[in-house]
Amino acid sequence: MEQKRTNGQARRLRAVTTGLLLTAAIGAMLCSCGGESRPTTSPAAAQPTTARAEPLGVEWRALFDGKTLAGWKVPDFDGAGKVYVKDGAVHMTAGEGCTGFTYTGPVPREEYEVELEGMRVKGEDFFCGLTFPVGKDPMTLVCSGWGGNVTGLSSLEGMDAANNETGTFLEYENNRWYKIRVRVTTKMIRAYRDDKEIITLEREGRKIGIRYEVEPSLPLGITTWQTHGAARNIRIRLLAIWEE
Repeated sequence: MEQKRTNGQARRLRAVTTGLLLTAAIGAMLCSCGGESRPTTSPAAAQPTTARAEPLGVEWRALFDGKTLAGWKVPDFDGAGKVYVKDGAVHMTAGEGCTGFTYTGPVPREEYEVELEGMRVKGEDFFCGLTFPVGKDPMTLVCSGWGGNVTGLSSLEGMDAANNETGTFLEYENNRWYKIRVRVTTKMIRAYRDDKEIITLEREGRKIGIRYEVEPSLPLGITTWQTHGAARNIRIRLLAIWEE
């Protein structure tokens, strides 16, 4: 009888000892993992194939990497020239009409500004037709259009830049970079060349639109017309609450 009690105690002791050893092993595994269970996939497999962009803020964000057309597409304009990247810029060769490229990511529609550097390489018409959102409507800033003389917004009240109040005469030299910037607020549209304001338009009560030729540029795109142009340093940002 005494021998049976001894054997039973031994079995219980072994069971308790085994339980304690298992508990200690599990605790050690948890400590080595920082208290969290191990992932079921490798770190590389857990990463998304494309990084998610941070929300747009008041700091400038580049839209063109200077090397590729990543984030952009080349629309099928009738009779378009070629679009390619060279020396940190997007080149648009002369075609029968528009040639250009269009941004494929999300863009703001109010309280923002977009900026680029543009150059007319060869030709006599506009080297930068910047189409951009204005609330629910689009608009285009045309630089050096209608034979190279007109800079303005198309369209306003159904009239293009050559025939509305925003049209102005500015000279442009071939093979020279110009900084082009557009600022959109709920009240105003402003355009700048080399940081000098060249267009100021109040939005209230105005009919805003674009010409059909640049519709493939929606919502944000850059075109030329029968001209070899180039664009670089394309960037965008939201306006701070105190900026107009």
